[in-house]
Amino acid sequence: MRKLMPSWVRVPIVFFIIFGVVEFFIDSGNKPAFIEYPVVLLFLFLVLLILIAIEAIVGALENVMLQKMDEAAKARFLADKEKTVQFTWFKKLYNKLLDQKPIEQEGEIVLDHNYDGIRELDNNLPPWWLYGFYISIVFAAIYLVRFHMFDGPGQIDELQTELAQAKIAIDEYKKTAKNLVDINTVTLLTDVADLNAGKAIFNTNCVACHMADGGGGIGPNLTDAHWILGGGIKNVFKTVSEGGRSGKGMIAWKTQLKPLQIAQVASYVLSLQGTTPANPKPAEGDVWVEENINIEN
Repeated sequence: MRKLMPSWVRVPIVFFIIFGVVEFFIDSGNKPAFIEYPVVLLFLFLVLLILIAIEAIVGALENVMLQKMDEAAKARFLADKEKTVQFTWFKKLYNKLLDQKPIEQEGEIVLDHNYDGIRELDNNLPPWWLYGFYISIVFAAIYLVRFHMFDGPGQIDELQTELAQAKIAIDEYKKTAKNLVDINTVTLLTDVADLNAGKAIFNTNCVACHMADGGGGIGPNLTDAHWILGGGIKNVFKTVSEGGRSGKGMIAWKTQLKPLQIAQVASYVLSLQGTTPANPKPAEGDVWVEENINIEN
């Protein structure tokens, strides 16, 4: 591997292979393992230091070996090394982006001034920096004209547009996501599957107080037109979700039932309206008419 690529390529490749293995074997959820677990970051840092140290030691040993070689052997070794794959295309691109003089020609661009033996080279500005500077000037001019002279949309406008789009997307999603139903969006369910599911929930949780036929026992009669806390799907949904009258009413079921289940059982309760239970409890509350919708807390 040392003959195929230089150390500045070899070290990152080995490091990222180790990094990938660590990420694969450590379950860190949505975050990278080195963020979720600081000890992993420390481990990767130590691995990087070890890789760099190995490369430095091998390089030092190579230099020592070269010093002990005679001139012919050294020339052969360097010639063989020069023939190995060294990513010449990348080096050419790197040198082109820097636009520096080769070391052999640096004497042509040494400046006259001297600071305690330190002399300065008069290299050209790197093309990547120079072109980036020109691009930033062009961008600044376009930005000035677009947003300050022609009043283009700013960040507040973009935020409001995105919020409006998000609201539309949420409303569309809620149409098919029954478990997101709440007191404001609940509607009476009439599908047989929903009513059967509501009946199963009712038989499991509600018959002890309301009887299997809804005639009432500890709780009120659910088959007549009278309601203590209001009828209609919204009020029944709220009563099941939040509970009945404080201190003597039904418990709140919102911690035990999902919103869809509450909507199903509320719809089933309303389907009992007008039926004839075996032992109906006397009516309680007021006669419900649809105009008296009461969903306020």
